Amino acid sequence: MKITIVGTGYVGLSNSMLLSKNHDVTALDINLERVNLLNQGISPIDDDKIQEHLSAFQKKSNLSIHHQSFKATIDKEYAYSEADFVIIATPTDYDADTNRFNTKSVESVIKDVISINSKATIVIKSTVPVGYTEDVKEKFSYDNILFSPEFLREGKALFDNLYPSRIIVGEKSERGRQFASLLEEGAEKKNIDVLLINNTEAEAVKLFSNSYLAMRVAYFNELDSYAELNNLNAKQIIEGVSLEPRIGNHYNNPSFGYGGYCFPKDTKQLKANFENVPSNLIGAIVDSNSTRKDVIANSIITKKPKVVGIFRLIMKSGSDNFRSSAIQAVITRLLTHNIEVIVFEPGLKESRFLGCKVIENLTKFKEMSSLIVTNRMAQELEEVKDKVYTRDIFKSD
Repeated sequence: MKITIVGTGYVGLSNSMLLSKNHDVTALDINLERVNLLNQGISPIDDDKIQEHLSAFQKKSNLSIHHQSFKATIDKEYAYSEADFVIIATPTDYDADTNRFNTKSVESVIKDVISINSKATIVIKSTVPVGYTEDVKEKFSYDNILFSPEFLREGKALFDNLYPSRIIVGEKSERGRQFASLLEEGAEKKNIDVLLINNTEAEAVKLFSNSYLAMRVAYFNELDSYAELNNLNAKQIIEGVSLEPRIGNHYNNPSFGYGGYCFPKDTKQLKANFENVPSNLIGAIVDSNSTRKDVIANSIITKKPKVVGIFRLIMKSGSDNFRSSAIQAVITRLLTHNIEVIVFEPGLKESRFLGCKVIENLTKFKEMSSLIVTNRMAQELEEVKDKVYTRDIFKSD
């Protein structure tokens, strides 16, 4: 098979590595720097397994990576012309003005594919509103489009494709089964649950799955807020609650709030989808996450720190992404109270972030901070743990 994957983020690259184990894969991106890095065998995102697979391509022979089963390009004519499948993995950020994902990049790809190679099967893996796939099929008068949701963790994206919780494809057809088999073929896990359903239901599965996980984050965060404000031991409460087998001892470590690529936008989109449906819970998930940031900021403010040091903008280990991270909202709240804030984040190239001074030297950062705020405790902070504020109870993500 010749497969083109549009977008080289977590979803695009993890699928590229998975499928290129057995097929010819071309990754298309508009960012030439990312394309050049990929063709040199360097991952532009922080994911150990993706880097491992890219390095393996380079070591197969003394030939260029272009002679292997994976290559990257900015040339859409080249990428689309002979593709059997075109997988769309472009960003679809949530637009607060329209209460909807911004799907312009998805539609741009669809338009180009139809123009260049009208025989290709288009698979949307970008997260989209419920009902979107059927809408674009009608809009472009092109039936050869299906949706397949992605369930990945940042920093563990390829691992989650090699050992998937399930494979879902939004079409009960031969090409739907064929695409599912491509994903199953590249995986290392055996006996994977495969579900072929309708496109619209598959879109709903994606949003409801992520919203449930966000709800679980919000639940344990509210439990932690209650414990902290009432001077109770949150760890003891969570351990006791989690012994209930229907709840389970997982995904229960308090944080400053959920963030990242998926949860904020997916919960907001699902809330928007409920506009004409009587409900309380879905909207409460979004509201709870905002309230949690208020609680965290207020807890910091009551300590009356002279200088608050923010240790890492990323919210968990193994990730280089801090887009929509909860700590940014906490910083904004602190600044409105005229509290001096400094930031330590090795991934930042700028000297200031949100108006705060970025400190490159960790030792200097520790010395300057009267209170260090971190979502997850790190070994580097153990020597100054007496001035660390975190809600990390179980030392896990």
